[in-house]
Amino acid sequence: MERVAVIGVGQTKYEKGKKQNFSEMVYEVTTKALKDAEITTREIDNIVSVSSDFWDGRTISCMAIQDAAGAFGKDTSTVEGDGTFGALYGMMRILSGSFGVTLVVAHHKGSESSMSGITNTAFDPLVERKLGIDAISSAALQARRYMTATGVTERQCALVSVKNHGNAMRNPLAQLPMEITVEDVMNSEVLASPLKKLDCSPVTDGACALVLAAEREAKKLSTNKKRVWLMGVGHCSDAYRLGDRDLADTRALEEASESAYEMAGVGPEEIDLAEVYDAFSYMELMWLEGLGLCEEGMSGEYMERGYFNMGGEIPINPSGGRLSSNPVQVAGLSEMAECVLQLRGKAGKRQVKGAKIALAHGINGMCGQSHCVFILGR
Repeated sequence: MERVAVIGVGQTKYEKGKKQNFSEMVYEVTTKALKDAEITTREIDNIVSVSSDFWDGRTISCMAIQDAAGAFGKDTSTVEGDGTFGALYGMMRILSGSFGVTLVVAHHKGSESSMSGITNTAFDPLVERKLGIDAISSAALQARRYMTATGVTERQCALVSVKNHGNAMRNPLAQLPMEITVEDVMNSEVLASPLKKLDCSPVTDGACALVLAAEREAKKLSTNKKRVWLMGVGHCSDAYRLGDRDLADTRALEEASESAYEMAGVGPEEIDLAEVYDAFSYMELMWLEGLGLCEEGMSGEYMERGYFNMGGEIPINPSGGRLSSNPVQVAGLSEMAECVLQLRGKAGKRQVKGAKIALAHGINGMCGQSHCVFILGR
């Protein structure tokens, strides 16, 4: 099977209240990604856009940004979900043999949305939605279940926030670079017990674009220094209703990551860094176990030992993670962009030395209903 490479990346700065509209953000990252790949729109034969009618507040949200993405006269596809799923679809279209170079672009403006109202509509309309449950309150249920099942503590979860906001201080694109302590997290406002304000990701605006190319095109269009290969990918979905699954069970993520490792021909012990979806602090700990990056129930202890810090055994979320910037539809694509920069050795002050293999992880649905895992390498 022919390989697929990332040959170009582009990102906005992630912040709340961007003055740019959706199309302007998409144009910015598309232009940056094409410049990074050293190509023009003439070389692009397929465009995958990632957006959401709910979050954008309009129907057929993907259509309004197609011109900004250079889609005129080109084949286009759309994905409503995390950016990793958009990259997966772009990769699949290339591997079908029908396309050679694909632009994947995602945008999100959380500042123009109602997070609670929108995420409430993700639930069953007959029972759960009427309870007023949303992303934060459902995550609080999962956090409590996970803590009860594993013995992970609120203070161990707080260490995730301390680490990731600290990492963001070395990332000029991050929204919330902060030097904070465990006590700062523990004393922040309780939003839904056990989640405090600093356990939760911020409302964020931003966009990201990747240029994917089939191996034949990648070697023709780009230099070896720019190419980062998509070595493996896996995805899996769990039950829709919260009551139909154990919220502390990471079986869908385990299935997705095992597929990605198998396709890449590597094991979790070979990962040099990972960008893990951490919309809430407990999620990083829970997903690390599902990804096989530590033993079940041990992630809190590993966090206390600095195992996942910059300079630790496996740096997790060098970018600052979603706790520092969380443009919902864009999140996973921005993780992949970070992995590309790390593997190129171009991540600046947050560079992980000697990074050769990286992992990016995205989720769809409440409490990690669906997972998508990419293994990237030089």
